[in-house]
Amino acid sequence: MTFTQQCNEIFSQAIRDYHVKDDIDTPISNPYERDSVENRLYLKCWIDTVQWHLEDIIRDPHINPIDALGLKRRIDRSNQDRTDLVEQIDSYFRQLYSQVKPLPDARLNTESPAWAVDRLSILALKIYHMREQAERTDATAEHRDTCRGKLAVLLEQQTDLATAIDQLLEDIEAGRKYMKVYRQMKMYNDPATNPVLYKKG
Repeated sequence: MTFTQQCNEIFSQAIRDYHVKDDIDTPISNPYERDSVENRLYLKCWIDTVQWHLEDIIRDPHINPIDALGLKRRIDRSNQDRTDLVEQIDSYFRQLYSQVKPLPDARLNTESPAWAVDRLSILALKIYHMREQAERTDATAEHRDTCRGKLAVLLEQQTDLATAIDQLLEDIEAGRKYMKVYRQMKMYNDPATNPVLYKKG
């Protein structure tokens, strides 16, 4: 099994588990060992899934503004949690390939493996929800046909992205590419760099 096949299985599992109750406040029950990469992948997709539904809720045009503000702040926290998890997954890859010596002509990739995995998690969510739309019995045939077309594109995209990730990992392992990870520096979350926050101090 390739790494991305493992990812897609874990992502599908997390999405299915969430939709048993389909409630943004459902406690997570991560089935994998705490320090394993599988645990991090499951948690990553669970957070993505909850945030997907938070984004749906906040777009209700009739939402109470106070509720909307609470949701916005929850989405902000979720985004920070997602970023932290991507960095944890990249740390796993750095450790995994720490003994690999890059070749003299090794190249740098445009993104780290974990940020590509982040996109794979979001794709799994798009596929799940587009399939839901393609199978809706209360929608028109035209709507279902349109969604089936979009679903086919998403599935092709998933295959292509998975292939690209697996090839990137093969290149890193062989020394043809090397990892260079920059930590995210989100200034608006930091009271020392967000002027709205530090000017109130």
